[in-house]
Amino acid sequence: MLGKSPFFQTLEDQTGLLDDPNSHLIDTSVQALTSPSRSSPHSQGSESSERFSRKVFVGGLPPDIDEDEITASFRRFGQLVVDWPHKAESKSYFPPKGYAFLLFQDESSVQQLIDACIQDDDKLYLCVSSPTIKDKPVQIRPWRLSDADFVLDASMPLDPRKTVFVGGVPRPLKAVELAMIMDRLYGGVCYAGIDTDPELKYPKGAGRVAFSNQQSYIAAISARFVQLQHGDIDKRVEVKPYVLDDQMCDECQGQRCGGKFAPFFCANVTCLQYYCELCWATIHSRPGREFHKPLVKEGAERPRTVPFRWS
Repeated sequence: MLGKSPFFQTLEDQTGLLDDPNSHLIDTSVQALTSPSRSSPHSQGSESSERFSRKVFVGGLPPDIDEDEITASFRRFGQLVVDWPHKAESKSYFPPKGYAFLLFQDESSVQQLIDACIQDDDKLYLCVSSPTIKDKPVQIRPWRLSDADFVLDASMPLDPRKTVFVGGVPRPLKAVELAMIMDRLYGGVCYAGIDTDPELKYPKGAGRVAFSNQQSYIAAISARFVQLQHGDIDKRVEVKPYVLDDQMCDECQGQRCGGKFAPFFCANVTCLQYYCELCWATIHSRPGREFHKPLVKEGAERPRTVPFRWS
């Protein structure tokens, strides 16, 4: 019943299954999404311990389906809002790239949607209709909350100073997959996490990886960019040190800056320290260090480079 069938053979070629216009991704997962069949525990009314984001990706939509028709197709699962990137600015009623996000009011609606889906090769599908296309299978991709964190080595304490920020992470990628990829490349991974938004708990497109040793950490940040390859996922992403905003200056321990937290972090492997403005100016006036660029923490926990202005 859940095996490969001609019904689904053409779905892989539909670019409407993308949720990131630059990533060209169709969901492939290490752990299969549970799509209950008639004999499954979910359909017998038992409680599920799994929790999901109230935001659900739906891809491969008919090109002529509009917002109201999408809402009508999924309203039976509960109150929802239909959204897609740049929807407000475009003022369009049609998802421009064949995909959209369903924002349900209640988390229980997501489980009801999953229960109604057909599973094929670890992917979930539901048929929807548009004015010109009847019963088109579209991909449903829920986000399981437990997939946002994965501990590879529980014996090692998490050290934020051996942690990297990974920007541009494809949204289907789970923490376990990110951990395995980075461990294969650099070794020493003890934890990986996918950053999610606080309200809907949906991936924001970034992640964190903590290493157990300095050598692996330096190898990762020295590479600057890494190719994330897993199944259908193949994307180049940026790797930076994970910058904290509550660190004292490593040089003066707050003595030269009135005990304030250090605003700058130097990601150069000869430094890898937090500095107040005075200590930055002192250390980076030395030969060979004058071209180092400070990192600061910005929105969404993303480190960015700032030009340093000499006083």
